[in-house]
Amino acid sequence: MSIPSLDHSESAIVSRLRTAGCVFAEDEAQMIMSAAGSAAELEEMVERRVVGLPLEQVVGYAEFCGLRIEVDAEVFVPRRRTEALVQEAARLAPARAVVVDLCCGSGALGVALAASLDEVELYAADVDPAAVSCARRNVVPAGGEVYEGDLFEPLPAGLKGRVDVLLSNVPYVPTTEIELLPAEARDYEARVALDGGVDGLEVLRRVAAEASEWLAPGGVLLFETSERQADAAVAAVADAGLLVRVATDDELDATVIVASRSDVS
Repeated sequence: MSIPSLDHSESAIVSRLRTAGCVFAEDEAQMIMSAAGSAAELEEMVERRVVGLPLEQVVGYAEFCGLRIEVDAEVFVPRRRTEALVQEAARLAPARAVVVDLCCGSGALGVALAASLDEVELYAADVDPAAVSCARRNVVPAGGEVYEGDLFEPLPAGLKGRVDVLLSNVPYVPTTEIELLPAEARDYEARVALDGGVDGLEVLRRVAAEASEWLAPGGVLLFETSERQADAAVAAVADAGLLVRVATDDELDATVIVASRSDVS
């Protein structure tokens, strides 16, 4: 007896996605169908989404600041709210800038900022080998370089004192709150990209402690945090001797911390 083929019509896929809890099932179905190269691949992608993988990891890319950023399995998916960080950085950056993207994940932030500037010397780094592999496919075509290692450690020493924009989208979820995250993040993104330690600020403190060595005169450090952590994040950065302010974007529900060297007027 023959086994009937699976129904891969758009309406059938929408139904399966909606049953699995996908709120934007119609849009997701169209993205998956466009990304699939065969019926077998389409079925595999639908199944992966139905069991909970982030859509971006299923189709292999994320839309971020109008760009298509490649995203691999287990790599942190760039959030739309983080576009506010890039927008703030673009307002502050010189037209010709040295940009470093720490904790770069897919490299989305550095690539998006580079696309908005006239001339960029772009560097990115991450401690996670999977993220580095993914970032290279995004950053290198944009003319940048990607390094594997812990925060500043792998960067060329010649960058010290030259960085105009230091993007550091550090993990800021307190360790005990990881299990409270949506399953898409908790189960399918690398823990190192999420876990900010006991209070969520441990990685931030390490970045802030070294930032002055790397920033050029007039250079800025930018990172994202939650609204409830903003005061503590500001205090942590100020304790490192940096001048600091908070920028918010109500439309994107984003809170961005902006810091600069205190020895520059």
